[in-house]
Amino acid sequence: MRAFAMSLTRNSAAADDLVQDTVVKAWSNFDKFKVGTNLRAWLFTILRNTFYSNHRKRRREVEDPEGTMSDKLSEKPHHDGRLAMGDFRKAFAQLNDEQREALVLVGAEGFSYEEAAEMCGCATGTIKSRTNRARKRLAELMHLEDEDELELTDAATLAVVSDSTAA
Repeated sequence: MRAFAMSLTRNSAAADDLVQDTVVKAWSNFDKFKVGTNLRAWLFTILRNTFYSNHRKRRREVEDPEGTMSDKLSEKPHHDGRLAMGDFRKAFAQLNDEQREALVLVGAEGFSYEEAAEMCGCATGTIKSRTNRARKRLAELMHLEDEDELELTDAATLAVVSDSTAA
């Protein structure tokens, strides 16, 4: 088997790895071997199929010895979002009832100022004022400044904090 692996890989270390992979696959799938058939042919078929599978896999992979590509594939840790959401919830709880109501209706639920004013039974300007004061208070409580990039967990939270509905 090693000689056949050498003829395929042309590298002794790769051939040894291929033979080892073949033996492991054969051992773990020995229940699929049919008694009375040629064991040697079965092993060589596994070796050949493993070689070609690895070859196809390597063609799809990109070599990145300096780590240039892998550095671009990083992901922000999930706990950062949970921490930011926790900070948001604490700050949101500190707002008065009217401000929370205005932010939920306009920011999170997406109602217009006019619709929110009608639901609350007040003037449109009052809802705009409550929403604006609430956003400023949230930014103050969360220690956000205008140039800070918001990295919150969901679109609804972002809509509540940012003034994307102002017309």
